[in-house]
Amino acid sequence: MPATQKEMQDARLPLGYRDFCADLLIPLNKCRSETYYLPFKCQDERHVYEKCQYDDYLRRMKAAEDKKREAADE
Repeated sequence: MPATQKEMQDARLPLGYRDFCADLLIPLNKCRSETYYLPFKCQDERHVYEKCQYDDYLRRMKAAEDKKREAADE
């Protein structure tokens, strides 16, 4: 479920990170702060967040390609 503006504001997410995957970034940042940013902690949360970012990138590239293809057909 996507994070609401209020949740993102309460989590103090910068505007650049308030995207499709913000609901996964909030628990990741919480885990990071609780474990003092130890690199071997929060790996599961980080992997899920990075996978979401990658999937979002692929979705945006596919949409841009479809839009470009439609423009070429006209």
